[in-house]
Amino acid sequence: MKKTGLLHPAVSHVIASMGHTDGLVVCDAGLPIPEGPERIDVAVSPGVPSFLQVLDAITGELQVERVLIAGEFQHAGRDLYPRFVAAIEALGRAQGRTIAIDRVSHEDFKRTTASARAVVRTGECTPYANVILYAGVTF
Repeated sequence: MKKTGLLHPAVSHVIASMGHTDGLVVCDAGLPIPEGPERIDVAVSPGVPSFLQVLDAITGELQVERVLIAGEFQHAGRDLYPRFVAAIEALGRAQGRTIAIDRVSHEDFKRTTASARAVVRTGECTPYANVILYAGVTF
C-alpha cells in the first residue's frame, strides 16, 4: 500500500501516464461525461468529496502548466471560485511558474472534455465547478 500521496489507483495511474499538455478533468457531480475519456467516479454523496479536496489531491502529484474553466464559474461559483483561484495561484508558486487560467463558454468547455485523458467526477454540487488541468513538465 502507498504510504503517502494519492491513494486512488485509477487517478494515480492516469497521472503517471500523462505527458506534456495532456488534459485531466476534475468536475462537479453534474457535468456530462462524453464517450472517450476514462471516467473515474469518486463521488460518494452530495459534496463528498468536494471539488477542492480532489483538486488538492491531484495537484499534489500532477505538474500543471495551465487550466481551463468555463467563464460561468467565476459568476456562479459562489465562494468556491475565489478559493479555486487561490489554490491555483498557490500551486503556481509551489511549482515556480504562474499557471494560466483560461476561460471558455460552458458549452465549449463540455466539448473540450472529450479530448481529455480522463474525467474525475467529484460530489461537488456548486454550478460550473469544473476544470481541465493540462500537464506540464518538471524541467
